[in-house]
Amino acid sequence: MIDPEMPHATTSASTARAWRDALVAVLAGFVVMAAVSAAGLSLAGAGDLPGGGFAHVVAAVVVMAAGGSVDVTGGAGFLAGADASLSVLPLSVSLAGALTAGLLFLRPLRHRAVTGPRELLARAAPLVLLWLAALTGTALLARQDFTISTGNSAIGDLGELLDSTPTVGFKAAIPATLGFGLLWILGLLLIALLVSRRAPLPASLIRFHAAVRPAASAVVALLLAYVVIGIGAGLVVAATQGHASRTLAVVLLGLPNLVWFALTIGFGGAWEGKVEGPFGLPMPQALDQVLRATGSGSGSDLSTVDVASLAERDSRVWWLVVLAAVLLIGAGALAAARSPAHVRPWQHALHLAVALALATLAVCLLGRVQAQFGLSVLGIGDVGDLSGKVELRAVLWRTVGLAFVAGAAAGFLGALLPRRRHRRPTIAPYG
Repeated sequence: MIDPEMPHATTSASTARAWRDALVAVLAGFVVMAAVSAAGLSLAGAGDLPGGGFAHVVAAVVVMAAGGSVDVTGGAGFLAGADASLSVLPLSVSLAGALTAGLLFLRPLRHRAVTGPRELLARAAPLVLLWLAALTGTALLARQDFTISTGNSAIGDLGELLDSTPTVGFKAAIPATLGFGLLWILGLLLIALLVSRRAPLPASLIRFHAAVRPAASAVVALLLAYVVIGIGAGLVVAATQGHASRTLAVVLLGLPNLVWFALTIGFGGAWEGKVEGPFGLPMPQALDQVLRATGSGSGSDLSTVDVASLAERDSRVWWLVVLAAVLLIGAGALAAARSPAHVRPWQHALHLAVALALATLAVCLLGRVQAQFGLSVLGIGDVGDLSGKVELRAVLWRTVGLAFVAGAAAGFLGALLPRRRHRRPTIAPYG
């Protein structure tokens, strides 16, 4: 005899498991992001911030890493005004949270071959809702004001006389944070499903996996390979060239910002920007020098950053071209090895070209840097020692276009390598 309550009980148990798994994924993702950002900020010297500001700064970094928005504020009453803005994504923290949450999202699905859209939605919806709730709580913590030390300057003397000292602070913009955070987590879940070799797909989408998954997973492997190489290089630099704390802080906060920038430079892409004032990019020095070369005294002119301009200051930059060529061909071979045997070389080329172009577009948009702080006394002019600007953005048409060309070449060449190894003509379908 069939119990009529059995389907309801099964559905309730599945729902409970989905919420439990989502809670684990969200908590683990935020804990990992908080730990990585706290370690990086401590090495950068933020552990000594007054007024318990360290926890608030950690929260702000986590908010930015999860796609949120943080507004910078400042001023000194009627004595001085501040023009401040900050737009930068700490991609080391983002990557740590994305890998943690993505893997935990996929883990319960790994033993399935096919799933339905309703089941995927039932798994994704609790995670998205809990992610936004955790992001809201973190955003409420991400606010703090600090007093600026002006030394013996005129603004410092006036501030003491009028009891109006300059301050700078930050606070998370909650509506923007929730909007961008929603896009961030939805993008993460989509990418996780696209690149996973074992995650199930709805039956109606199975026919697309040969075109999408091998190329997507190969590009993700390429990006992660750059991160692993960057970690190794960072540890060597920290051990041999001094400034270990600063180097490790960069690794923990912004390593993908540097290594994925190096990838785009390696296949011929270009960026543009400027650096003005005492603030700048912590490393590499060649990049900071190129950005200051034009930006230091030419108004709105921007310096172009590519492998040639960087090599004028450090000839070792040319090795980025070699590294990109080797790893791109490796990515092409990986995509071909994971594809069904009936996929032709020109199809491999097209698939990898599209995947690399889309990934490069994401890198260009996520890797943009824009930061400035200007403090003016009585509206007259900037205080030079406290004012600065850093700007870096990709030349999209050139960088994304060359990514497509490089992906096509790598996909075609990579598809030829397994054939030389006499791969069997019959291979099990991808996944």
